[in-house]
Amino acid sequence: MKIILLITVLFFSISQLHCQTELTKSQKILNKLSKKMKSLKSFYIEYSANIKNEELKQNDDFSGKGWVKNNKYYATYADNAIICNGLKTWTIIAKDKEVYESDNSDDEDGINPKKLMTIWETGFKNKYIKEDKLSGESVDVIDLYPKNPKTADYNTIVIYISKSKNELKKAVMKSNDGSIMTYSVTKFTSNPEIKDTKFAFDKKNYPGYKVIKN
Repeated sequence: MKIILLITVLFFSISQLHCQTELTKSQKILNKLSKKMKSLKSFYIEYSANIKNEELKQNDDFSGKGWVKNNKYYATYADNAIICNGLKTWTIIAKDKEVYESDNSDDEDGINPKKLMTIWETGFKNKYIKEDKLSGESVDVIDLYPKNPKTADYNTIVIYISKSKNELKKAVMKSNDGSIMTYSVTKFTSNPEIKDTKFAFDKKNYPGYKVIKN
Protein backbone atom coordinates (compact mmCIF):
# COMPACT_ATOMS: atom_id res chain seq x y z
CA MET A 1 0.00 0.00 0.00
CA LYS A 2 2.85 2.35 0.87
CA ILE A 3 4.53 1.50 -2.43
CA ILE A 4 1.35 2.32 -4.40
CA LEU A 5 1.00 5.62 -2.53
CA LEU A 6 4.66 6.45 -3.21
CA ILE A 7 4.30 5.69 -6.92
CA THR A 8 1.15 7.83 -7.10
CA VAL A 9 2.86 10.78 -5.42
CA LEU A 10 5.90 10.38 -7.68
CA PHE A 11 3.68 10.26 -10.78
CA PHE A 12 1.87 13.47 -9.89
CA SER A 13 5.14 15.18 -8.98
CA ILE A 14 6.64 14.32 -12.37
CA SER A 15 3.45 15.43 -14.15
CA GLN A 16 3.48 18.76 -12.29
CA LEU A 17 7.16 19.29 -13.07
CA HIS A 18 6.53 18.53 -16.75
CA CYS A 19 3.65 21.04 -16.83
CA GLN A 20 5.78 23.73 -15.19
CA THR A 21 8.57 23.06 -17.71
CA GLU A 22 6.14 23.45 -20.62
CA LEU A 23 4.74 26.67 -19.17
CA THR A 24 8.24 28.02 -18.72
CA LYS A 25 9.09 27.17 -22.33
CA SER A 26 6.02 28.93 -23.70
CA GLN A 27 6.56 31.98 -21.51
CA LYS A 28 10.17 32.32 -22.68
CA ILE A 29 9.03 32.27 -26.31
CA LEU A 30 6.31 34.85 -25.65
CA ASN A 31 8.65 37.08 -23.64
CA LYS A 32 11.13 37.03 -26.51
CA LEU A 33 8.45 38.05 -29.00
CA SER A 34 7.08 40.74 -26.66
CA LYS A 35 10.57 42.19 -26.30
CA LYS A 36 10.92 42.39 -30.07
CA MET A 37 7.52 44.03 -30.56
CA LYS A 38 8.19 46.62 -27.84
CA SER A 39 11.52 47.51 -29.44
CA LEU A 40 9.82 48.50 -32.70
CA LYS A 41 8.90 52.11 -33.37
CA SER A 42 6.46 50.99 -36.04
CA PHE A 43 5.40 47.97 -38.06
CA TYR A 44 3.28 47.04 -41.06
CA ILE A 45 1.38 43.80 -41.64
CA GLU A 46 -0.73 42.17 -44.30
CA TYR A 47 -3.04 39.34 -43.31
CA SER A 48 -5.73 36.99 -44.50
CA ALA A 49 -8.60 36.00 -42.23
CA ASN A 50 -11.52 33.62 -41.95
CA ILE A 51 -14.53 33.74 -39.64
CA LYS A 52 -16.49 30.51 -39.28
CA ASN A 53 -19.58 29.70 -37.23
CA GLU A 54 -21.32 26.43 -38.07
CA GLU A 55 -24.47 27.24 -36.11
CA LEU A 56 -24.94 30.51 -37.99
CA LYS A 57 -23.76 28.90 -41.26
CA GLN A 58 -21.11 31.61 -41.53
CA ASN A 59 -17.85 31.07 -43.40
CA ASP A 60 -16.36 34.39 -44.50
CA ASP A 61 -12.91 35.09 -45.92
CA PHE A 62 -11.33 38.53 -46.08
CA SER A 63 -7.94 40.21 -46.07
CA GLY A 64 -6.52 43.38 -44.63
CA LYS A 65 -3.53 45.55 -43.83
CA GLY A 66 -2.32 47.28 -40.71
CA TRP A 67 0.02 50.16 -39.89
CA VAL A 68 1.11 50.66 -36.26
CA LYS A 69 3.22 53.47 -34.79
CA ASN A 70 3.57 53.69 -31.01
CA ASN A 71 -0.05 53.81 -29.72
CA LYS A 72 -1.53 54.73 -33.11
CA TYR A 73 -2.80 52.38 -35.78
CA TYR A 74 -4.67 52.22 -39.06
CA ALA A 75 -6.19 48.92 -40.15
CA THR A 76 -8.29 47.72 -43.06
CA TYR A 77 -10.44 44.59 -43.09
CA ALA A 78 -12.45 43.82 -46.22
CA ASP A 79 -14.06 47.16 -47.19
CA ASN A 80 -13.94 48.56 -43.64
CA ALA A 81 -11.26 50.35 -41.63
CA ILE A 82 -10.24 51.38 -38.12
CA ILE A 83 -8.25 54.54 -37.45
CA CYS A 84 -6.75 55.36 -34.05
CA ASN A 85 -4.70 58.46 -33.29
CA GLY A 86 -3.96 57.35 -29.74
CA LEU A 87 -6.80 59.41 -28.25
CA LYS A 88 -9.81 58.53 -30.39
CA THR A 89 -10.81 55.58 -32.57
CA TRP A 90 -12.91 55.71 -35.73
CA THR A 91 -14.49 52.50 -37.04
CA ILE A 92 -15.57 52.92 -40.65
CA ILE A 93 -18.31 50.60 -41.96
CA ALA A 94 -18.49 50.96 -45.74
CA LYS A 95 -21.71 48.99 -46.30
CA ASP A 96 -23.71 51.22 -43.94
CA LYS A 97 -21.78 54.41 -44.72
CA GLU A 98 -21.28 54.97 -41.01
CA VAL A 99 -18.31 55.98 -38.85
CA TYR A 100 -18.32 55.15 -35.14
CA GLU A 101 -16.17 57.52 -33.09
CA SER A 102 -15.11 56.61 -29.56
CA ASP A 103 -12.44 57.39 -27.00
CA ASN A 104 -9.47 55.06 -27.39
CA SER A 105 -9.17 52.26 -24.84
CA ASP A 106 -6.68 49.40 -24.49
CA ASP A 107 -9.60 47.27 -23.29
CA GLU A 108 -11.65 47.64 -26.45
CA ASP A 109 -13.30 44.44 -27.65
CA GLY A 110 -12.28 44.62 -31.29
CA ILE A 111 -9.13 43.13 -32.75
CA ASN A 112 -6.71 45.64 -34.25
CA PRO A 113 -3.16 44.98 -35.55
CA LYS A 114 -1.50 46.26 -32.38
CA LYS A 115 -3.67 44.04 -30.15
CA LEU A 116 -3.34 41.02 -32.44
CA MET A 117 0.46 41.11 -32.36
CA THR A 118 0.59 41.25 -28.55
CA ILE A 119 -2.65 39.52 -27.53
CA TRP A 120 -0.92 37.10 -25.14
CA GLU A 121 0.34 39.88 -22.86
CA THR A 122 -2.88 40.61 -20.96
CA GLY A 123 -5.46 38.32 -19.42
CA PHE A 124 -4.16 34.95 -20.61
CA LYS A 125 -2.36 31.91 -19.27
CA ASN A 126 -0.24 29.98 -21.75
CA LYS A 127 0.88 26.45 -22.48
CA TYR A 128 3.41 25.11 -24.98
CA ILE A 129 1.80 22.55 -27.31
CA LYS A 130 4.35 21.46 -29.91
CA GLU A 131 6.72 22.39 -32.70
CA ASP A 132 5.07 22.25 -36.11
CA LYS A 133 5.38 23.32 -39.74
CA LEU A 134 3.38 26.19 -41.24
CA SER A 135 3.84 26.68 -44.99
CA GLY A 136 7.16 24.87 -44.66
CA GLU A 137 8.36 27.09 -41.80
CA SER A 138 9.12 25.77 -38.32
CA VAL A 139 6.80 27.28 -35.72
CA ASP A 140 6.13 26.95 -32.00
CA VAL A 141 2.46 26.31 -31.23
CA ILE A 142 1.17 27.82 -27.96
CA ASP A 143 -2.30 27.76 -26.44
CA LEU A 144 -3.66 30.79 -24.59
CA TYR A 145 -6.40 30.41 -21.98
CA PRO A 146 -8.24 33.32 -20.31
CA LYS A 147 -7.40 33.91 -16.65
CA ASN A 148 -11.01 34.86 -16.06
CA PRO A 149 -13.16 32.66 -18.39
CA LYS A 150 -16.46 34.16 -17.21
CA THR A 151 -15.67 37.61 -18.61
CA ALA A 152 -13.47 36.59 -21.58
CA ASP A 153 -14.55 36.79 -25.22
CA TYR A 154 -12.42 33.77 -26.16
CA ASN A 155 -12.13 30.36 -24.50
CA THR A 156 -8.93 29.47 -26.37
CA ILE A 157 -6.47 31.18 -28.69
CA VAL A 158 -3.88 29.10 -30.54
CA ILE A 159 -0.87 31.07 -31.79
CA TYR A 160 1.91 30.03 -34.15
CA ILE A 161 5.28 31.75 -33.76
CA SER A 162 8.12 31.49 -36.27
CA LYS A 163 11.18 29.91 -34.69
CA SER A 164 13.66 31.53 -37.08
CA LYS A 165 12.09 35.01 -37.43
CA ASN A 166 10.53 35.37 -33.95
CA GLU A 167 7.28 36.60 -35.50
CA LEU A 168 3.61 35.79 -35.00
CA LYS A 169 2.48 33.91 -38.10
CA LYS A 170 -1.05 32.78 -37.23
CA ALA A 171 -3.70 33.09 -34.53
CA VAL A 172 -6.82 30.93 -34.20
CA MET A 173 -9.36 32.48 -31.83
CA LYS A 174 -12.21 30.35 -30.51
CA SER A 175 -14.96 32.54 -29.09
CA ASN A 176 -17.63 31.61 -26.59
CA ASP A 177 -20.42 31.98 -29.17
CA GLY A 178 -18.96 29.20 -31.32
CA SER A 179 -17.18 31.43 -33.83
CA ILE A 180 -13.64 30.57 -34.90
CA MET A 181 -11.55 33.45 -36.24
CA THR A 182 -8.31 32.63 -38.01
CA TYR A 183 -5.76 35.36 -38.77
CA SER A 184 -2.72 34.51 -40.92
CA VAL A 185 0.04 37.12 -41.21
CA THR A 186 1.26 37.09 -44.83
CA LYS A 187 3.70 40.00 -44.55
CA PHE A 188 5.45 41.74 -41.67
CA THR A 189 7.73 44.79 -41.97
CA SER A 190 9.66 46.23 -39.03
CA ASN A 191 10.09 49.99 -38.53
CA PRO A 192 8.69 51.37 -41.81
CA GLU A 193 8.43 55.14 -42.19
CA ILE A 194 4.80 56.07 -41.45
CA LYS A 195 3.59 59.66 -41.41
CA ASP A 196 1.29 60.70 -38.55
CA THR A 197 -1.28 61.82 -41.12
CA LYS A 198 -1.95 58.11 -41.69
CA PHE A 199 -3.69 58.01 -38.32
CA ALA A 200 -5.78 61.19 -38.74
CA PHE A 201 -9.46 60.86 -39.51
CA ASP A 202 -10.75 63.40 -42.02
CA LYS A 203 -14.51 63.38 -42.66
CA LYS A 204 -13.91 64.89 -46.10
CA ASN A 205 -12.49 61.55 -47.17
CA TYR A 206 -15.83 59.88 -46.43
CA PRO A 207 -18.55 61.93 -48.20
CA GLY A 208 -22.06 60.82 -47.35
CA TYR A 209 -20.97 58.94 -44.23
CA LYS A 210 -22.74 59.52 -40.91
CA VAL A 211 -20.43 60.01 -37.91
CA ILE A 212 -21.84 58.44 -34.74
CA LYS A 213 -20.15 59.32 -31.47
CA ASN A 214 -20.26 56.65 -28.78
